[in-house]
Amino acid sequence: MKIYQNSAEPIYKQIAAQLREQILMGKLNAGDPLPSIRGLAQDLKISVITTMKAYEELSAEGLVTASKGKGYYVNAQDERLLKEQHMRQLEKHLSDAIYSARIAGIGLEETEQTLEMLWNIDEG
Repeated sequence: MKIYQNSAEPIYKQIAAQLREQILMGKLNAGDPLPSIRGLAQDLKISVITTMKAYEELSAEGLVTASKGKGYYVNAQDERLLKEQHMRQLEKHLSDAIYSARIAGIGLEETEQTLEMLWNIDEG
């Protein structure tokens, strides 16, 4: 796991985003434990409170559950919830791409062509 101290994104958000991605991509499965809060904090050289905040965010999203005295575990993912999570990620990335395109003066047609080209490359 990598964190960037000079990022505009808070450290707990960076941690939550990386763990969320691992869960949504199936790298962490239902029942898998997350690293211990203290252990992760020590590994990343950050506050236990920061790590706890990241885990609480994932818990609030329904991705993980706390087991008293045992830590946090990945929840089984409901297919609809999983699709919704992916859709939110897609919308965020597309919004960022649209913002970049507008700043660069790239129109909708050229943006759509770029998306279609990238879509087809990944299919191959």
